[in-house]
Amino acid sequence: MNSQHDSQGFGTRAVHAGSPPDPTTGAVMTPVYLTSTYAQEYPAQPKDGYDYSRAKNPTRTSLEVALAALEGGTTALSFGSGLAALTAVLHLLKSGDHVVAGNDLYGGTRRLFERVFKQFGLTFSYVDPTQPQNFAAAITPATKLLWVETPTNPLLAIADLAAIAAIGKKHGLLLGCDNTFATPYLQNPLALGFDIVLHSTTKYIGGHSDLIGGALIVKDAELGERIRFLQLAVGAVPGPLDCFLQLRGLKTLHLRMARHCENAHTVADWLKQHKRVKRVLYPGHASHPGHEVAKRQMRDFGGMVSFVLDCDVKTAMDVCARTKVFTLAESLGGVESLIEHPPSMTHASVPEADRRKIGIDDGLIRLSCGVEDARDLIADLESAFPK
Repeated sequence: MNSQHDSQGFGTRAVHAGSPPDPTTGAVMTPVYLTSTYAQEYPAQPKDGYDYSRAKNPTRTSLEVALAALEGGTTALSFGSGLAALTAVLHLLKSGDHVVAGNDLYGGTRRLFERVFKQFGLTFSYVDPTQPQNFAAAITPATKLLWVETPTNPLLAIADLAAIAAIGKKHGLLLGCDNTFATPYLQNPLALGFDIVLHSTTKYIGGHSDLIGGALIVKDAELGERIRFLQLAVGAVPGPLDCFLQLRGLKTLHLRMARHCENAHTVADWLKQHKRVKRVLYPGHASHPGHEVAKRQMRDFGGMVSFVLDCDVKTAMDVCARTKVFTLAESLGGVESLIEHPPSMTHASVPEADRRKIGIDDGLIRLSCGVEDARDLIADLESAFPK
C-alpha cells in the first residue's frame, strides 16, 4: 500500500488512491487503456513493466493500488470474476492438500470446490464457522488452507476472524476470507490476522450491477508475487473497461455502504415484527448469535438481510416474484434492491440434504437492500407477502 494513504480516512482513500490526474493530459479520471500490447524501445525492456495487457494494464494497475489501500494490503490482484480469484487461491495448493471451509458458503464456491478441484486431488471439509474450535478440530496433517465467509451467504452467520486466524497461525496454515458482503468499508480481515482477502467486485465494489470482477488482496509481498504469477500464467484477468467501472464504483463505496446499512437495519426491524416471518437473520439485531462478534470486527452490519417466511417453498417463490421495487435477481450489492430465493437460485447447486443440514429452509428469502427510500422497500414487501 502506498504510504501516503496510510493515515488518510476511508473516504479520502476511496476517492484518490490509485487515481492521480493523468500525467499526460491532466485527466482527473483514470483513462481506459484499451490496448493489448505496448511499444518497447529495446527488446525485453518494457517501460514500467508494460509489455502485454494480460500481465499489466494501467487501468488495472490503478484499480489494484486502490483496492490494496482500502484493505490495508501491500498487493492487490484483479481477476475476471470472484470465482476466478478463488481459483487462483486454490492454485496455490497441490494435489493431496486439504481445505477446511465454513459450511455456509456461496453456492458457486462450494461447486468450485466439489465439482472442479476435487478431481485434481484437493479435499475439503466443512464446519460451522461460528465456532472457531470447529476449524481446529477439522485440521489434519494435509490441511493447508482455512477458508471463511463472514457474514456468510445466505444465512448471515458471523465467524470470529481473529480467533480463526490464531488457530491457523498456530498450525502454519494459509488463511483466506471472502469479504464480499462486508466490503473493506465495514471489515478488514488482513488486520485481524488473515493472509488473503477475496472480493467479488461484481457486488458492492462495482456497485451498479454492470460488471463482473474479482480481486485478491494480501499483506505479504512474497505471497502477492506468487498470486501475481498465477494471474499472468492462468490469464483470468478483467478487461480495462471493467477495471474502470470498478475504480469508479470505489469512489462512492463509503457513501453507498452507509445507505445500504441504514436501509437493511430498517427493513430487518420491520421484518422482525411481521406475523408471517418466522426468523430474521441479520447481525445488527442483538438477538443474532453473532451480534457481539460482528460489533467487534465490523463497523456496521451490512446491507444484506435474510429471513424465513412461515410458508411452503412455492409461496416463498411467489413472494419473490411479486415484488416491484425489489428486483427478483441473483447477485447483490448494487444500488437497486434485489430479492432472491436461495434454495432455488444461488444455492440450487448445493445438494438438498446439505442445504437443510446448514439451515437453508424452503422459506428462506435473501434481500440485498439498495439505496432507495426504506419506506418504499417495506411497502413493496408488505404488498408481496402472503396475507
